[in-house]
Amino acid sequence: MKKDIRTVDEQELIDFLQQIGEKNYRLQQIQEWLWKKHVSSFEQMTNLSKNLREKLHEHYSIKKIQIKTLQKSTDGTLKFGFELSDGHLIEGVLIPTPKRMTACISSQVGCSLTCKFCATGYMKLKRNLLAHEIYEQVEIIRQQAVENYGIPLTNIVLMGMGEPLLNYKNVLSAIEKITSPKGMEMSAKRITVSTAGIAKMIKKLADDQVKFELALSLHAANDKKRNTIMPINETNSLINLKEALQYFYQKTKNQITLEYIVFQDFNDSLDDAKELYQFAKSFPCKINIIEYNPIEHANFANTTADRLENFKNYLKSKGMVVNIRRSRGRDIDAACGQLAIKEKEGKLFVP
Repeated sequence: MKKDIRTVDEQELIDFLQQIGEKNYRLQQIQEWLWKKHVSSFEQMTNLSKNLREKLHEHYSIKKIQIKTLQKSTDGTLKFGFELSDGHLIEGVLIPTPKRMTACISSQVGCSLTCKFCATGYMKLKRNLLAHEIYEQVEIIRQQAVENYGIPLTNIVLMGMGEPLLNYKNVLSAIEKITSPKGMEMSAKRITVSTAGIAKMIKKLADDQVKFELALSLHAANDKKRNTIMPINETNSLINLKEALQYFYQKTKNQITLEYIVFQDFNDSLDDAKELYQFAKSFPCKINIIEYNPIEHANFANTTADRLENFKNYLKSKGMVVNIRRSRGRDIDAACGQLAIKEKEGKLFVP
């Protein structure tokens, strides 16, 4: 099996070029074709000699991901079913709004965390995505944003399938390429990595001095309740998470986003809001209150409008920055928590 050339480090490629009598500057040309021009074959690298293109083809491959399905919501949201080179399937989403064009991308095939409100959590983890597979999702969605709406991509959120901090190396490598002048040149401030809460990895982000935004999927500020819906909390308690988030802010000075889905009669009371405030006041943050999006495996319900308003108003009365995030793409199972591959006879099935 030939290696995908995008998985090969620079030194290995330099050594290869030297062995076949090519100059080192060819590396820069190859990388530009791969990461800025996104070619799918070596034959398209027209400023390289035919001999070099043939040598590259003999030793390496370019395994592009493919759009298997594309669905459009009534609100304009696009959901992509991507097929990877090994046949695995993942999903990504383009969320258009008047001010933003956001790509929501995946970091793993499936997920191991079994959050009870998330469709992906009911899938098995198949494998981590490679850095170029994460990068390529963004590139495809970026092209689709221009083709469908005539507007370039403005933001990226790693809130799709999988836990990004359990695929740490590939996620950071992909973001490095996305933000690099050799890649998409996007600002790191326009990228948000969302985690279910792995304290030691949040501290590692801080030590690595990351520039992108961090979001914590909190959903309960009470250990007993959070254990019920997010088993990861049993080994990453709220005390440990609070300490990790304080450390993250001290090291990076980046404001943190807390994501909080309001479930009816579970975490939507005034007492729940008070617990959330006690957690959130420990570091600079904003709170995104998210509507619950139904999935077939769970019996949760969205809170009522009155309880949501009371919850929000309490937090605002305490000086917290609070936004309510309305669902997008719910009719095509593209909203927060709804991403999961539906299969029928081994093929992606769109109901």
